[in-house]
Amino acid sequence: MLQPTSLPVVLVLASGRGARFAASGGAVYKLRAPLGAKTVLEHTLDAVRASGLPWHLEDAGHPGMGDSIAAAVRATAQAPGWLVLPGDLPLIRPDTLRTMAAALADPDCAVAMPVCQGERGHPVGFAAVCLPSLLALTGEQGAARVVREQAQQGRVRQVEVDDEGTVTDIDTLQDLERAAQLLAARG
Repeated sequence: MLQPTSLPVVLVLASGRGARFAASGGAVYKLRAPLGAKTVLEHTLDAVRASGLPWHLEDAGHPGMGDSIAAAVRATAQAPGWLVLPGDLPLIRPDTLRTMAAALADPDCAVAMPVCQGERGHPVGFAAVCLPSLLALTGEQGAARVVREQAQQGRVRQVEVDDEGTVTDIDTLQDLERAAQLLAARG
């Protein structure tokens, strides 16, 4: 992780088992799967580094997404907010990460969710007010409960983005092939 700043920390989650990828015929762990000249995770980390935002890689084994998020937040508890980014989003763009960080600067926004062509994606941003709820997460559900809590208070902001990388995750070999096509089209 980089030095503490007034910017939210990008939490790159790389603790999953990748069971769906293996079930689809994947011979390696999905984050280590080759995508062009790099692995899926290397592409994700390159975008995070290029964003200039502080970041934390959570790659210790955890039983579920909620556990991974809670561990990453615990490791960066002094941050003013967090962008939760699964490691299997290799096409995410640095400018999108900065856009999501900027959305959290609004004092009325506790949760910022990117939306690309009507589809919700990642990273989902959480302001510091969400700290207790994020630390309490366990299991497979991720932070959906935290989003619902904040939505009931009218503190969730949807941020329109033009970045297919927010919704292009790698869960199967077919997803990897589609990501390779999109990456090639970007040049």
